[in-house]
Amino acid sequence: MTTLNSRIPEGPIKDKWTLYKDKINLVNPANKRNIDIIVIGTGLAGGSAAATLAELGYSVKAFAYQDSPRRAHSIAAQGGINASKNYMGDGDSNYRLFYDTVKGGDYRSREANVYRLAEVSGNIIDQCVAQGVPFARDYGGLLDNRSFGGVLVSRTFYAKGQTGQQLLLGAYSAMNRQIARGKIEMFNRHEMLDVVKINGKARGIIARNLITGEIERHSAHAVVIATGGYGNVYFLSTNAMGSNATAAWKIHKKGAFFANPCFTQIHPTCIPRSGDYQSKLTLMSESLRNDGRIWVPAKLEDAKAIQQKKLKPIQIAEENRDYFLERRYPAFGNLVPRDVASRAAKERCDAGFGVNATGEAVYLDFATAIKRYGTEQAKIHNINNPSTEKITQLGEAVIEEKYGNLFQMYEKIIDENPYKTPMMIYPATHYTMGGVWVDYNLMTTVPGLYCIGEANFSDHGANRLGASALMQGLADGYFVLPYTIGDYLADDIRTGKIKTDAPEFDEAEKSVKSQLEFFINNKGTHTVDYYHKRLGQVMWDKVGMARNEKGLKEAITEIQEIREDFWKNVKVPGSLNEFNQELEKAGRVADFLELGELFAKDALEREESCGGHFREEHITDDGEAKRDDVNFAYVAAWEYTGKPSEAILHKEELEFKDIELKTRSYK
Repeated sequence: MTTLNSRIPEGPIKDKWTLYKDKINLVNPANKRNIDIIVIGTGLAGGSAAATLAELGYSVKAFAYQDSPRRAHSIAAQGGINASKNYMGDGDSNYRLFYDTVKGGDYRSREANVYRLAEVSGNIIDQCVAQGVPFARDYGGLLDNRSFGGVLVSRTFYAKGQTGQQLLLGAYSAMNRQIARGKIEMFNRHEMLDVVKINGKARGIIARNLITGEIERHSAHAVVIATGGYGNVYFLSTNAMGSNATAAWKIHKKGAFFANPCFTQIHPTCIPRSGDYQSKLTLMSESLRNDGRIWVPAKLEDAKAIQQKKLKPIQIAEENRDYFLERRYPAFGNLVPRDVASRAAKERCDAGFGVNATGEAVYLDFATAIKRYGTEQAKIHNINNPSTEKITQLGEAVIEEKYGNLFQMYEKIIDENPYKTPMMIYPATHYTMGGVWVDYNLMTTVPGLYCIGEANFSDHGANRLGASALMQGLADGYFVLPYTIGDYLADDIRTGKIKTDAPEFDEAEKSVKSQLEFFINNKGTHTVDYYHKRLGQVMWDKVGMARNEKGLKEAITEIQEIREDFWKNVKVPGSLNEFNQELEKAGRVADFLELGELFAKDALEREESCGGHFREEHITDDGEAKRDDVNFAYVAAWEYTGKPSEAILHKEELEFKDIELKTRSYK
């Protein structure tokens, strides 16, 4: 049986990473040329890892299911990237970033990993500026920062509302340089369908060419998974429809433990659902909460009138508005963490105060910010006694400069001008803090198999603070994995090329082909989306923002029934040897139907409320999450044994030596 060994170095937390790097095994440049590494996924984590590993001299094979790494879902991250550079002189430091991240994760993350993340965060900004990433700058030309939820400083670097896209272009340009040099072999439109283990070590993958349908074998001395999260288990989420958990789930079934699957983030700032026909939800950046104020009508009759379109929000007087985040959390106000803001919005909507036709929306209002910025600009331009119209004009120009593309996107989708009418927002599934269990080296429980970025569990605990996803992805890819993977590969310098004619490759390929053939040959009656939507409905209703024992037990039973029906009655048109997106989806939904059950099982096992995991049986007198540090201060790492219902729980006990374990409060 595999045992957990987090491999956390000894010594003071501020020195762990430095001392560890001083003693880690290295591979010399001449030997790196003879070592192959496979990287699955080319978003921020995978792209930065592939570029850096190739720059170091390794031979890299990079795989993306998109037609180009530029289309990785990292481009959808809008608001910014955290780093503790203290450019604003407001008291930020590595320790404060470390503290905010551990506290924001409700004390369910590994201290050593989080401190390392904070420590290397500043290097990321320097790296990206050198690549030409167009970060916003202040009046004097220095890099600008803005605030995000869960912190009392401004540490978020940003490029308007396109930060993820700009950072990805930086990583992509670094990749392209190595592709041109022949150090990265790029496989676009390829999907990993299994990992191959030889003598217990990850030695390659089985992949499908999504254009031709051809099944391919690829070998390497190590395999890196960087395929993002599993939010699409809910069907409706802010993720692109192609985002999936197949690579992570396949390695779980081959021995990689899966950690904390119930830790999933519901983002408070999304455009509300408008109908059953939707396949995804649109995220509005959390950065909008810097200047936007969240409210609902204070009077129930006003809310009902708005729902019936008898009243407009601008007609409701200031004294009749409930700025509920400012009321409940005065210290942080609209910048409370995402889990707190999401539950507060749900509570108001459940009480009948929602503001759209379905009653599932709250307002995000910029009128106050427009007036404040407009008044300031009038003074700067020596405009005496400016009219209300002039103040509004000047203020809107500032808002447009900061968030223009986000406002434009909202108007195109909703057909309302958010400068004049408050935005409507509602929580939606966004990010997954759970994922593949990894040690300090970012290696899974399978030797030679690594997992980085959102696909692993390591840094965010039970809730991720805004602008920390980009930070973790680039930290892992640029500054952590390139060191730690060498410690393992130092033993492989005499191994030579890994051959793909080994029986382990035969067996893995046979298994992959068998499943694909089943889908094509099964004469069912329901589409893949039919099952995905059914699964998503169960997940949202019973494993969503609020969970309880009864609902979780029902969810497990219902997911098992959906999965059984799926394998009997799914229908996949087309053939094997062609571009077949329904066939792609079938394999991914099959994995979601297993992951969803483990998700619910993990949520049932964790008898506490923490971060994004909210059990209705475990709340404080004022309705906040109630942790149980005596019994649940651990990472739940699940071992696959054949069925999700029979998964074995392994516990990594969390130690808090540098941060006091206390109730998380933003009041």
